[in-house]
Amino acid sequence: MKKLFIIIIFIGTVAIITGVYYYKEYLQFINASVFQQTTLINVKKGQSFTGFVNYLQEKNANGDIWQWRLFARFEKVASGLKAGEFQIEAGLTPVQMMQKINDNQVVTYQFTIIEGMNWRELKYKLMDDNVLLHTLDDINEAQLLKLLNSDQVLVEGLFLPETYQFVRGDSDIEVLQRAHTALNATLTKYWNQRNPNLPFVDSYELLTMASIVEKETSQAGERGTIAGVFVRRLQKNMRLQTDPTVIYGMGESYDGDIRSKDLITDTPYNTYTRKGLPPTPIAMASEESIAASANPTEGKSLYFVANNRGGHYFSETYFQHQKAVKDYLKGNKL
Repeated sequence: MKKLFIIIIFIGTVAIITGVYYYKEYLQFINASVFQQTTLINVKKGQSFTGFVNYLQEKNANGDIWQWRLFARFEKVASGLKAGEFQIEAGLTPVQMMQKINDNQVVTYQFTIIEGMNWRELKYKLMDDNVLLHTLDDINEAQLLKLLNSDQVLVEGLFLPETYQFVRGDSDIEVLQRAHTALNATLTKYWNQRNPNLPFVDSYELLTMASIVEKETSQAGERGTIAGVFVRRLQKNMRLQTDPTVIYGMGESYDGDIRSKDLITDTPYNTYTRKGLPPTPIAMASEESIAASANPTEGKSLYFVANNRGGHYFSETYFQHQKAVKDYLKGNKL
């Protein structure tokens, strides 16, 4: 009996010492940083906690498998992992990391559609993004328009220039859908607030005008004045005669220089050879250009030319315009 008692005491003592040792190890684990440096992790949809722990081990996370399993039992985090990409900063403990995941504090990225860029340029920029899922190559333009719920024939101009947030796993088409929804809301807003005397039959023509204004000036204060010139020309049945539409009609053959022969080469977008608006927008128009085109600045000017100051000089008569063009070509500041 005495030997048995000694054995029991010995085993109990070993168990207590072992328990205390592992308990201290566990306490050290839950109070230590998961990673020694900021690390991006991906939690897959439907991933088990065991799979998640194995993934953390591959990413050189702190702790042994048994510590993570004990942690899962104590903290009740073994089920319902939220999927996504998370940035785990150095210094975050296991509890803090799981809180971040449970709060769905996923890493967000940004994609910016720049005002004045055309669809070809936008598509290239989307394809160049190394986070977005690329799906545009798998569909044609008609299929994209269907996904956008648009009844237009071309996607040109159908996206509002803005910065859009997205997370890893989002596709290029999802970004475009958000941008198209934003464009529709903005266009509806300014169409409803437009000057009632505008020569536009619908909001799509307003968008087309806004795209031309966008390409004609980088000066915010000029948008309304330039829109006014174009509106008055339309009202007087004059050709718009705007170079950006000609350039758009030239497509990829445009080499950065517009020549006299280009102005007389007819395309659906050549506003020197054809009256009225071009058939579609020629670029992505900003909200500012849409607003300016919906309520152009009142005035009498019908012509404008660059003023060698970064803006434009406006004229009421062709005679005044010709003189301004000569001064511009001489390099005079107007």
